[in-house]
Parts: sequence; C-alpha cells; structure tokens
Amino acid sequence: MHPQTVPDALFHTRIRNDALGGPNPFEWKQVTSDDVFAGKRIVLFGLPGAFTPACSESHLPGFEAHYDSFRNLGIDDVLCLSVNDAFVMYQWALSRGIEKVRMLPDGNAEFTRKMGMLVERSSNGMGLRSWRYSMYVDNRTIKAFFMEPGFKDNPPGVPLDRSSAEVMLDHLQSLQD
Repeated sequence: MHPQTVPDALFHTRIRNDALGGPNPFEWKQVTSDDVFAGKRIVLFGLPGAFTPACSESHLPGFEAHYDSFRNLGIDDVLCLSVNDAFVMYQWALSRGIEKVRMLPDGNAEFTRKMGMLVERSSNGMGLRSWRYSMYVDNRTIKAFFMEPGFKDNPPGVPLDRSSAEVMLDHLQSLQD
C-alpha cells in the first residue's frame, strides 16, 4: 500500500548553468521532496525504465501530449520518475523530443522504495526498478493513485492501462465537474 503523503527523499539532478560554458554546462543540484511537491499540485508518473518500449512509446509521450490539458486543470507540473540517473533521464527526454514533462531521476531508488513501488526486475537484467503508477499530489498529500495490476517482483511485463495520461486526465476533469 502506498503512503498518504509523499515521502521525504533526495533527488540527484543536473541543471543547466550557461556560465560554465563548454559542451556540458550542467551542474549537480540536490532536490528534496519539499522542493518538488510542497505548495504545488503535481501529477507524477513512475515507470520501469528509460528507453524501454512501453515507457518510451506510450507512457511518457502520453503525458507530454496532454501536458497543456493538465496545466489547464490547475496542475503546476507533470513529472516522469524512473529509477535511472540524471544523465540517462536527460538523454531519454532528448531522444523522445520531451520538452514539457519534467524528468525526475530516482537513481538511488530512494523515493520509489519509500513509496512501496520498488520491484526486482533482475530476470530482465534491469535490477531494481519502479512499478508503473501515476498519482496526483496536492501539497505533498496524495489525492489520487493509479497503480497497474499484478504488482510483484520479476513480472513478465508491466501493463499500461490504469496509470496512463488519459486515466489521470479523466480523473482530474471529473474533479472539475
């Protein structure tokens, strides 16, 4: 079972700093759960991994395509979280043309573990990864949580039905009615 509020975690991110110059003008920035969620309305979706088929072809692009609709419903930011490091998340976003959804690396799996969403994927050579889910968070309080069925270690695959952008969008629209 997931917590009622988002857990305290530290995310190791990279941010652009043009003053550094050169071909890699990025520096490390540690971001806390408060930095990400406090005082904000956030849609976050967690997925098994960067560059994996369903994550790359459907899950991430779906949230990118509906980003403006989420913003129109009062969402401050849409975040993609994966148990991958900042370098991988950045290159994945570049490769998929992601410009609106913010990539949130959970390279140490701290947030994913504390959410209760960490699963073993060693049968696929992927180590520890996030289960597929999405959630709506208002000021650190989890208001809606959509998790794919079949949660377990080393599944043959992870479906993409309940945690899609469309499911989250429908839910948020229903709150407006």
